[in-house]
Amino acid sequence: MGRRPAARNARSDFAKSRSKNGLRLIGDSESALSRHANRFMTVSPDWGWQRVALAGMRAALSFPAWMVGFGLVGIGSLARDVGYPVEVAVLSTILVWAGPSQVIFFASIAAGAAWSAVAIAIAFASLRFLPMTVAILPLLRKPGQGLGTQLILAHYVAVTGWAEGLRRLPAIPPPQRVVYFIAFCQTCMTVSAIGTFAGYYLLGALPVALAAGLLCLTPIFFLTSLVAGSRDLRDGLAIALGLAFAPISDRFIGGGFDLIVSGLVGGTIAFVVGRRRVARP
Repeated sequence: MGRRPAARNARSDFAKSRSKNGLRLIGDSESALSRHANRFMTVSPDWGWQRVALAGMRAALSFPAWMVGFGLVGIGSLARDVGYPVEVAVLSTILVWAGPSQVIFFASIAAGAAWSAVAIAIAFASLRFLPMTVAILPLLRKPGQGLGTQLILAHYVAVTGWAEGLRRLPAIPPPQRVVYFIAFCQTCMTVSAIGTFAGYYLLGALPVALAAGLLCLTPIFFLTSLVAGSRDLRDGLAIALGLAFAPISDRFIGGGFDLIVSGLVGGTIAFVVGRRRVARP
């Protein structure tokens, strides 16, 4: 008889200890997310739009804009190499706003491809922006926002703006996110246009290998931003699986769909694994 109360008390103490540990883990997770958001808490709710825009410009000029700008120096060199004026090179950066698509544009024109074929090739190369736009627009929507505003925001979505937006926008008050995002992306675009202009006149002084290497700065920064913004196992697993599936998708799928397929497969697996870990008792 004496053993039963002792066993019951032991089980009760174990349950209390497990409950306290679970609450402690939840508290630690919430604290980690709070610290992650506070790293980018650069905007106060009572700021005017001018000050919010300056904060977005400052954040872009701190590092991201220069990475993208140096990455598009090679676009100017490529445009001059195929015989296009500097105005077209700069305008391609502003209107296309995607380094790989700009490379396809000028390379296809140099190869004598038809305009319809060029348009289709660029459209397929830009398919990756569709899920990126769908992912970030919910953070930028607000009541009364028109379709025109959403189209402008969608145009600004690129790898840098998307990665940094997902990291920074959750910590910014919702009414100020649109101004911050546009200021951030427009600063990146302006620096990139200047880089394209400079690259056009650096054709003779810029080695081909260096020009090609500069184009790799943007995807390198994109990957670094994703890793820095990951918060749990699911994020890290999705990045790792995406990198693992990318060459396989490129080999067997290609055609502009490889990145979408590798991201969809890797992200789905990471999501399922994360759900199972949460549901596990």
